[in-house]
Amino acid sequence: MENFRFSMPTEIIFGKGTEKEVGAETRKIGARILLHYGSERIRKSGLFDTVVRSLKGAGVEFEVLGGVQPNPRLGLVKEGIRICREKKLDAILAVGGGSAIDSAKAIGVGVPYGGDVWDFYTEKAKPTATLPVGVVLTIPAAGSEASQSSVITKEEGNYKRPLDIGLIRPRFAILNPELTYTLPPFQTAAGAADIMSHIIERYFTNVDHVDLTDRLCEATLATVIHNVPIALAEPTNYHARAEIMWAGAIAHNDLLSTGRVGDWATHMIEHELSALYDVTHGAGLAVVFPAWMRFTFRHDLKRFVQFAVRVWGVEEDFGEPERTALEGIERLKAYWKSTGLPVTLGELGVPTDRLEEMAKRAVSYGPVGHFITIDKREALEVLKLAG
Repeated sequence: MENFRFSMPTEIIFGKGTEKEVGAETRKIGARILLHYGSERIRKSGLFDTVVRSLKGAGVEFEVLGGVQPNPRLGLVKEGIRICREKKLDAILAVGGGSAIDSAKAIGVGVPYGGDVWDFYTEKAKPTATLPVGVVLTIPAAGSEASQSSVITKEEGNYKRPLDIGLIRPRFAILNPELTYTLPPFQTAAGAADIMSHIIERYFTNVDHVDLTDRLCEATLATVIHNVPIALAEPTNYHARAEIMWAGAIAHNDLLSTGRVGDWATHMIEHELSALYDVTHGAGLAVVFPAWMRFTFRHDLKRFVQFAVRVWGVEEDFGEPERTALEGIERLKAYWKSTGLPVTLGELGVPTDRLEEMAKRAVSYGPVGHFITIDKREALEVLKLAG
C-alpha cells in the first residue's frame, strides 16, 4: 500500500426531498450565484422551480445560465466566466449531471484567473483559486458531485481534456434518488457503465497489499451490477436508484483510490471518441474497456483472475488461468450489452477510418496509463480490438 492523504470536503445531503434544502446550503457558500444547468428536463420536471423557490426563500440572488451539453463545451464555460465577473457573483450552483458540474467547476476556476481557462486543461497553468460550487445531482454517472475532476471539450479542434485538482471539489452535493426516476433507460445504463469504469480504473493497479480497497471496489461494483437491472425494469424503485446514486459518488470521490495507483488510460482513449463523435461517455467506455482488458490482461494475470472470480463469480480454472481471466472480461462485456449498451465501435456508430488519428490524440501529452504505459501504437491496438 502506498502512502496517501485523503480528504473529502464535499458535504453529501442524501435522500428524499433534499433538493428543497438547496437554498440554505447555497447561502453558506454565496449570496449572489450563477445557477448553471443543462437540459430543459429540469424545468419540465419542476425541479427548476423547486430550486428557485428555495434560493429565493434563503435570500440568495442568482443569474441563470443553462444549455450545458453532454461533453461540456469551453464556449459556454467562457460565457459563465463573463457573467460571474460582470455580475460580481460569488458562487455557482450546478443542477444536473456530470456535464453541468464539470462546466461549473471550470467556470469557478476561470473567474479569478487572468488568462485563458483552457490553460488549466492543457497543463500550462495550475489553478490556485476558485468560486465555490454546490450541486443538485440528477444523473448518477460521472461522480463529479464529489470528485476533484472536470472534463471540458474545446470546440476548435474537438479537444477533450481533464483537470484534476482538489481545489475544485464541490462544497456540497444534494443527492435525491427520486430525481433520477425519469432518466431514459440508455442514460441509466450509460451512467452505470461510467460508475463501473471509475471503479475498474482504480482496481487495476500495480500496487501490492491493497486488500481493503480491492474489496471495497468489488463490493461497489457488485452493488451497481445488482441494482441496474432493477432500476431498468422498475424506474421508480427508490432503493435501487439510491444504491446506484451513492455508488456513483463513492466510485469517484477517491476513497477507492487510497493507497493505490489507478490506470486511466481507457478514459484518455475514450475521450477521443466523445470529442470527435460526441458519443455518450459511459457508452464509449463500455466499448473501450473490454478492449483495453484484452490488450493488458497478461500483464497481471492474477489480478484479472481475481476480478473474474470475485466480481463475476467465474469458477477458477487452475490449469488455465487465462481462460478464467478472459471469461471475466466477456462477462463484463455481456453485462453491459444486456443493459442496452453498445460494446463495439460499430455498434456505437463510430467509423474505423480515424483510429490512428484518435490514438495519436489520446497520447498527445505523452504516454497514458499506469497499470501499463500505452503509447500511440498500443492505443491504436486497443482501438482495433474495440472495433
